[in-house]
Amino acid sequence: AQEAAVRAQAEAVRRLKQDKADPDEIAKEVAKLLEMKAQLGGDEGKPKFVLKTPKGTRDYGPKQMAIRERVFSAIISCFKRHGAEVIDTPVFELKETLTGKYGEDSKLIYDLKDQGGELLSLRYDLTVPFARYLAMNKITNIKRYHIAKVYRRDNPAMTRGRYREFYQCDFDIAGQFDPMIPDAECLKIVQEILSDLQLGDFVIKVNDRRILDGMFAVCGVPDSKFRTICSSVDKLDKVPWEEVRSEMVGEKGLSPEAADRIGEYVQLHGGLDLIERLLQDPKLSQNKLAKEGLGDMKLLFEYLTLFGITGKISFDLSLARGLDYYTGVIFEAVLLQQENEHVEELVGVGSVAGGGRYDGLVGMFDPKGRKVPCVGVSIGIERIFSILEQRLEASEEKIRTTETQVLVASAQKKLLEERLKLISELWDAGIKAEMLYKKNPKLLNQLQYCEDTGIPLVAIVGEQELKDGVVKLRIVATREEVNIRRESLVEEIRTRTSQ
Repeated sequence: AQEAAVRAQAEAVRRLKQDKADPDEIAKEVAKLLEMKAQLGGDEGKPKFVLKTPKGTRDYGPKQMAIRERVFSAIISCFKRHGAEVIDTPVFELKETLTGKYGEDSKLIYDLKDQGGELLSLRYDLTVPFARYLAMNKITNIKRYHIAKVYRRDNPAMTRGRYREFYQCDFDIAGQFDPMIPDAECLKIVQEILSDLQLGDFVIKVNDRRILDGMFAVCGVPDSKFRTICSSVDKLDKVPWEEVRSEMVGEKGLSPEAADRIGEYVQLHGGLDLIERLLQDPKLSQNKLAKEGLGDMKLLFEYLTLFGITGKISFDLSLARGLDYYTGVIFEAVLLQQENEHVEELVGVGSVAGGGRYDGLVGMFDPKGRKVPCVGVSIGIERIFSILEQRLEASEEKIRTTETQVLVASAQKKLLEERLKLISELWDAGIKAEMLYKKNPKLLNQLQYCEDTGIPLVAIVGEQELKDGVVKLRIVATREEVNIRRESLVEEIRTRTSQ
């Protein structure tokens, strides 16, 4: 009866949360639930633990980690191919380091309790710590990548790869270079990674903060409203123009005329032809910022043509990217809707990479305000991972969770010592090997273990083999068996597993 009461109380709490009831009322009911649970007790008065991960986080089992490692290795090899070094920074920063860098998103930063006199926050991304690192070490020139966890007190949408703790994979080029060459390389990197991971069709939208700011100016947006109107425009990929317009006018106090002028521009997208057209636009071409931005955009498209990737790029005037620190080119890679019947639910996964130029961020940290121009890209690993995970579930393909090359097995009893000797030889030679932890395992059980775990080879020791100085090597897939001289075994395993 007590357990039933606890369940009923838990259900009441769940309903209150669902109906977004008053937080105080929820807290009161939760306290009541905890009290009832405590009275219920557990074995010998042991408290019962709630076995769950915190909201917006998840565990990764061996299967998920196998997929994740595959994705990481593709991304890292691309970063290395482009000559990047790797760095790491602490998971928390001084609170003041992060404050004021993220615009409206600053409310999502996790602040830590004061422990020992420093006010700290968990890092929100890898870009601001990178800028702090450059300013602190007086570095004016580096090409680096950084893969690490970041934290956001967001409302999680776990199925779409939105978490409160998640990995970011960042690649940045810092330094004073000729315009648009590093920017073009960042876009090439996004194209390489997304093509390599075979996620389906994608488009990389490109815009420039200067074009946006120039557009706002000629449309009659007051300076003080640039950033807030920018974050409204950024929602255009998720909601229709009418909704964005009513937010600008209704909530943010923009004049309807200015909103309509913005509407004429932000619905445009195209390539070089659109850039040329806007360079001739009577209003935009009069604005210094917009003209600069369009000139650089034209240069960028020339370089992207040489890289042969303009087919994947769209110059899109609605792209705004909400973060405050961008100063020039901004871009975002979006997966296009999948037609495949397996992946109905993948529609709306949306952005899988984003980035841009942020020339002022390092200067914010430098005591003398010295600027280090930077451009970078962040790969949305969690979203990519969600897609691949769902796809693998749908295809029911078996995933190997270990890299074991060979199982050391015995054909008769009393051969444990021989198995231990052989496996030790293999380990010392750098071969990935396993054996069953039983003195006298049945051969059938040993072979079955290989079938279940995907181990490709079995090295069988038996009395006859020991006499002859050979090991019987069994190929699990074909069940073919060959006798290999003991001294040639390592080489044979290497050859067979490298194919």
